[in-house]
Amino acid sequence: MTDDAAAAPTCLARPLPPGPGDDRAGGCAAARGVDGRPLHAATLRFFWGPMDCGKSTMALQMNYNHARQGRRGLVTTRIDRSLGPQVTTRIGLAHSAIEVTDDLDLRDLVRDATAEGVRVDYLICDEASFYNLDHVEQMAELVDHYDVDVYAFGLATDFRSCLFPAAQRLFELADEVARIQVEVLCWCGREGLLNARVVDGRVVREGEQVVIGDTMDTADVRYQVLCRRHYRSGDLGPRG
Repeated sequence: MTDDAAAAPTCLARPLPPGPGDDRAGGCAAARGVDGRPLHAATLRFFWGPMDCGKSTMALQMNYNHARQGRRGLVTTRIDRSLGPQVTTRIGLAHSAIEVTDDLDLRDLVRDATAEGVRVDYLICDEASFYNLDHVEQMAELVDHYDVDVYAFGLATDFRSCLFPAAQRLFELADEVARIQVEVLCWCGREGLLNARVVDGRVVREGEQVVIGDTMDTADVRYQVLCRRHYRSGDLGPRG
């Protein structure tokens, strides 16, 4: 944490106007913020699952649900399948988003919005497994020192079945961790657990941790969800 961040008022993102007969001016002692939710009750939540389980769909649904209740939020993403600054889903939904780069500070997003008079009650962080470790620390700081809810969505493990560093840190820091319950099936009918990287029709287990691919059989690099048994054996099924 920087000295500036440590000195920031804990409810900078949701400042409370002074009320008659109290000492709330410039402080954070009141029970509720301007969006009606309790102050100091923000949480960091991590929703995870394999490909095709609906992570981005759930992210957009959560953003919609909060926005229609008058809350204001920012949507961020990194390495979306569209390769653009938006959150897209395989069922056709899409929403504009802020692209997260290595040098982007999530706290600055909130501070800059606040300086422009825009209240920020929550962040939707899609593809969070591709964020770096600093971003995860910033998420926690936004919750603890800015009273901003952070909802992160992403994969847990990579094509080698190893945890992404950001996902591991989210497991360690998040107030709540939940596996998305939409069931994804392996070609054999068992529950799909692991994301296999397929190159030239074969499951590969070496290479860069993040490689953009598709899920279509015609892609040079593609990904396929497999059960543990068939991930370990490299069996892509009769159409693999």
